[in-house]
Amino acid sequence: MEELVEKLKELGFNSYEAKVYIALLKKYPATGYEVSKLADIPQARAYDTLKALENDHIVTSSPTKPISYTPIKPKEMIKQYRRKYASTLDFLDKKLPNVKDNYTEPVLNLNGHHTVNSKILEIIRNAKKEIFIAAWSQDFKNFEADLLEAYHRGLEIKIVGYDAFVCNFGSVSRHVTGKEIIPTMGGRMIFVAADNAEGVFGQIAAIDKTTEASVLWTKNEEIVFLIKAFIVQDMYITDIAEQFPEQLKYFYGTGLKKLKDKVMMGSEFIRK
Repeated sequence: MEELVEKLKELGFNSYEAKVYIALLKKYPATGYEVSKLADIPQARAYDTLKALENDHIVTSSPTKPISYTPIKPKEMIKQYRRKYASTLDFLDKKLPNVKDNYTEPVLNLNGHHTVNSKILEIIRNAKKEIFIAAWSQDFKNFEADLLEAYHRGLEIKIVGYDAFVCNFGSVSRHVTGKEIIPTMGGRMIFVAADNAEGVFGQIAAIDKTTEASVLWTKNEEIVFLIKAFIVQDMYITDIAEQFPEQLKYFYGTGLKKLKDKVMMGSEFIRK
């Protein structure tokens, strides 16, 4: 009984309205006096409540004296509220985005391994078309099962691995200078972009192992595009490095040292 009252209140009924409707379902037609007894509410409130429910087309009254009341069937009531809320939600869906011009999706900070992993799994499970991810093997294993399930759903899965992890689905590119990234960035990084609509990027584990995971999450399409573009550029670089290892070593030295010196011109690129 109490659970039904609470659920009806979630639809917009007040406590008296919920109790009166349930009471009428047990015995109808019923007079206001009978309803007050069945619902265990004051008689005066029973008549007020019945009038309100009648105005909302939840109960109907008879033309006889004394007046008796009959509830609409539960299925009809549910159908009525389903139509009402669908109409309301459709209206809000159309109008709310226009309240503020040029609305910009925020970029939010997520901290802690459980929070970060949960958000990435949520992104993977909600994706509809494609997922781009760049990660280390020990982090990738936390998402591998869900990525495989997404792959079987028909999604395009693009992966950049920063170390020599094994993955037998999707398109996999393995980074040739992965070991050098950890000291440069202060830890293991992760990048995820799904459907050009949602993304995560940041440090999922620090070198000192004391700093908690800290990433940025957003549905800002421009930033998600940049995350995806970063992963795509890594895919270009890893493929070129795989096809022309000796040429790259000849021109840029071991670990692309000459290229790094040329680009940074002596400046340090290390996260402290």
